Amino acid sequence: MRVKFIEPMLPELVDHPPEGEDWIHEIKFDGYRTQIIKDEGGIRLLTRRGYDWTERYAEIGEAAAHIEAETFIIEGETIKVDDTGHPDFDALQSAAASHLLQDLYLVAFDLLHVNGHDLRNMPLADRREILQLMIPDDSCIQFSEPIPGTGAAAYHLVDQAGLEGIVSKRRDSVYRSGDTMNWRKIKCYEEKEMEIIGVQRDPGQAVRVLMADRGHYVGTANVPFKRDKRKRLWDQVQGKVGAPPPKALKKDKAEWLKPGLFGRVKTLKGEEKLRRAKLLDFWEE
Repeated sequence: MRVKFIEPMLPELVDHPPEGEDWIHEIKFDGYRTQIIKDEGGIRLLTRRGYDWTERYAEIGEAAAHIEAETFIIEGETIKVDDTGHPDFDALQSAAASHLLQDLYLVAFDLLHVNGHDLRNMPLADRREILQLMIPDDSCIQFSEPIPGTGAAAYHLVDQAGLEGIVSKRRDSVYRSGDTMNWRKIKCYEEKEMEIIGVQRDPGQAVRVLMADRGHYVGTANVPFKRDKRKRLWDQVQGKVGAPPPKALKKDKAEWLKPGLFGRVKTLKGEEKLRRAKLLDFWEE
């Protein structure tokens, strides 16, 4: 029996965790969404959009072969961890770019199919109970343990640990491909002060400022200001345009700025580079 890839169910991004006891809260692991399929053709590992990465994820595929079931579809997140045991998305991206994908883990959080049975109409809590029993010990495939307590407590715990956030899922939710409010992701952010070294304006995209931290370029942040505050920023930018681009940072259509303009940025916690960042304020020194 051949088992087909299933388009993933995608949590909606919200600002606050849901209240009540009808939710399962898990760590939002910072990696690549992955679907493991086993059928008569063997083991396949597919990306969020269904691309076959079986060869790249060879170690995870070997671990999946030890799961005792004739057929299955397991969903999870492929991650690479740093020396502290935290997911390291930059390291994962670098490894993927070089095709040297070693020392990976897959954190399994859902089971969509097993032994010829489609489980998508089964409540999430029941699917996860079966999945947990299937995951072998001492494997690079691990079960995504629920975080006990309320959504607010789970979020606080993850925030204090410096992780990316949580995903909250209704215990009784069935599996439906596409966006859903039955699954919600709540991300952890931090605020940093750093220097604005450039501005980039591309057609059809939000205006971005290029940021540096202690002289090192760390990425871009969107500028969400309303008209009056945006005009004040552009007035200060125009007074500083004309600096040469930093080494190895030549960007088309970027305007590079002379020193002295600083900003406060909100960005995802625990990242060396800015991710999903936005400029909150700015000033001259």
